[in-house]
Amino acid sequence: MKMLNLFIVSDSIGETGELVAKAAVSQFRPGLQHTKLKRFTHIDSLDHIKEITELAKEQNAIILYTLVQTKMRDALIENCRAYGLDSVDLIGPVIHLLERNLDEKPFEEPGLVRKLDEDYFKKIEAIEFAVKYDDGRDPRGLLQADIVLIGVSRTSKTPLSQYLAHKRYKVANVPLVPEVEPPEELFLVDPAKCFGLVITPEKLNSIRKERLIAIGLNDDASYAKIERINEEIAHFEKIVNKIGCTVIEVTNRAVEETANLVINHIQQK
Repeated sequence: MKMLNLFIVSDSIGETGELVAKAAVSQFRPGLQHTKLKRFTHIDSLDHIKEITELAKEQNAIILYTLVQTKMRDALIENCRAYGLDSVDLIGPVIHLLERNLDEKPFEEPGLVRKLDEDYFKKIEAIEFAVKYDDGRDPRGLLQADIVLIGVSRTSKTPLSQYLAHKRYKVANVPLVPEVEPPEELFLVDPAKCFGLVITPEKLNSIRKERLIAIGLNDDASYAKIERINEEIAHFEKIVNKIGCTVIEVTNRAVEETANLVINHIQQK
């Protein structure tokens, strides 16, 4: 069986070119028997192009390439023509087609797909983290978090955690209740990444009453009484003073606005 040499040339890591090559070869040689695949990655100079084409000539290789920069593609085409090499441009025709249809110029920046993938997976990881360490479920997450939120019940800790997670921050939150001591880990967290969320008693009273009615309970339960709320807020103030963290007033703020305050504070630090 004839040996097949395939060179995969890329200005990034060459995953796309290798996948296409394997998919095509599998139609002739399942298992890629008698086939040599060699990846040339992060190709960013004309000298690299010349060296690769010279080696391809020596080894009688076919070149498959994914180069997003026009000058690099043109150089490879010219060298392949000079050496009489067979080559296939796997991305250039698609870029040209999109450029014509969109009437826009391409960025010609290598590795953008990988950056997008990494960004996506980082977001998913942050969302899963926020769910796992929501509402003080596991205090071990406090020391792993980028941001820790604390506050009494109904101060938007969970929606704020999820919103920040979509911004790729790992967030844990802890509810503060006078009858329950906060986890020890909370006092080991860097105060710069800990944020207390506070709300006026009147606003919290209204929110809690609506919550009780929504779940079919009487709105005059202790949970919604001003006396109980004041007790909880006093406990909250005691804890945040002990930690020394930033306190954000959330009474009339949307989640997005509070999130921006948190992010700005983190970035400044």
